[in-house]
Amino acid sequence: MRLPIRPFFGLVFCFAFCIAFSGCKEEKVEPKVQETKRTYKGDIELLNSCGMPGAAAQMKVYLRGKGFDVVSTRNDIVQNYEQTILVLRNPEWEGAQALAKALNTENVMTVISKRALVDASVYIGKDIKQIIEPGQGE
Repeated sequence: MRLPIRPFFGLVFCFAFCIAFSGCKEEKVEPKVQETKRTYKGDIELLNSCGMPGAAAQMKVYLRGKGFDVVSTRNDIVQNYEQTILVLRNPEWEGAQALAKALNTENVMTVISKRALVDASVYIGKDIKQIIEPGQGE
């Protein structure tokens, strides 16, 4: 008597498959949480309003070191500001007080614009050295 070969191989294959994968557990891969240095969500633009070359780049390094997200830097049309001014474009931004403290300024105003692409604009004045290096610049 001859046994049918096809069902026999099918049965052997199923048996081997069940044994091979019966002890395997599905591993759950936890998503990696990427830590960021930025503590205040919000976009900041810097405008060099003091006429000093490289002021915006220096302020960018300073603010990023404090955890702020500087998204653009450029020269302002006016180049004679004595003091740095913080202009809030989004009055509900939670980082506004921390930014004003980091800039060591009370010159804060709110200008709401539907076309604003940032939460705050910083007009850098000639007091930049006192902000970046307290006690150094005068």
